[in-house]
Order: sequence, then C-alpha cells, then structure tokens
Amino acid sequence: MFYVYLLASRKQGTLYVGVTRDLVRRTWQHKFHDIPGFTHRYGVDRLVWFEIYDDPVAAITREKEIKKWRRAWKVALIEKDNPDWKDLYPEITR
Repeated sequence: MFYVYLLASRKQGTLYVGVTRDLVRRTWQHKFHDIPGFTHRYGVDRLVWFEIYDDPVAAITREKEIKKWRRAWKVALIEKDNPDWKDLYPEITR
C-alpha cells in the first residue's frame, strides 16, 4: 500500500503534502521531528487527510497533482472528510 497524505500545523495552518509506503512510521517521524526539514521548521505534525493506493506510480502522480493545487482546494479536500481538522494519527495506530 502507498499513501498520499496531508499534514497541518493546526486548523487552517501550514500544510504539507507527502507520499509514503508506511503512513504510521512517516507520520511519527513528522510528529517527533525525527527528520529535519520543512515540517520540523514549521511545526507541521497533524495528519489531517490521506488516500491509499496499490500502485506507487499512481500515488506519486496524485501527490504531485495535489502539490500544484491552490491552497483553497487542499483545504476543501481536508474539510470534506475531516471538517474539524482532527489529527488522524491515533486512529491509524490502533
């Protein structure tokens, strides 16, 4: 499985789009600042949206597509399924 995901610093905050094969591990890395970079610098550690793919090419293509989107479109994507911008990390670690 491959995951395209959106992280946020807070509701309506800074956004980050990524792709990974291990969503739990990668989100943990963002949450606990295991890897220096954009998400560490801006405190982007709340998993607010993700999609699952069987094909890595499809996942990477979707990530690149979303990265080109306007912010308002990304916000609408999040709020469609997660209007409160709840951190989904606890749900994926059960």
